[in-house]
Amino acid sequence: MKLEGKVWKYGDNIDTDVIIPARYLVTTDPKVLAAHCMEDLDESFAKSVQPGDIMVGGANFGCGSSREHAPISIKGAGVSCIIAESFARIFFRNAINIGLPILESVEAARDAQPGDSLSVNLTAGTITNARTGKTYQANPFPPFVLQIIEAGGLVPYTRHNLGIEI
Repeated sequence: MKLEGKVWKYGDNIDTDVIIPARYLVTTDPKVLAAHCMEDLDESFAKSVQPGDIMVGGANFGCGSSREHAPISIKGAGVSCIIAESFARIFFRNAINIGLPILESVEAARDAQPGDSLSVNLTAGTITNARTGKTYQANPFPPFVLQIIEAGGLVPYTRHNLGIEI
């Protein structure tokens, strides 16, 4: 699975309250949440992000509360994946559960600059920065996690495997 997109870069300790402020937790609608994603930190994000863009963060991305609203808002905004130095564990799992790929790579996260173009190969775990020409290695996902991501999340993956169509 290959992805390409423009970088939106943020720093360390981006918590779930910054990703989606608590005042918007009255819904789980991805489009509604996407309209407010990152608004307290970056007012331009929700208005300017394009489908396929890639979010890059520093250490401990997604810390804070365990709400799934945070990765839902990011995915709803059209972000194809997140690359960070490290993720809060509950955010990591919530992202996989909703089908949002996330990769840890200290070097790729540190070298990426806003507006850079990244190519990501989820199967191989590689991240290539078009500006620098460098390729970075992240831990690739096991095949079953890729299947969850390709299905759009854990619920669609489970429904498919149980033969339940909606």
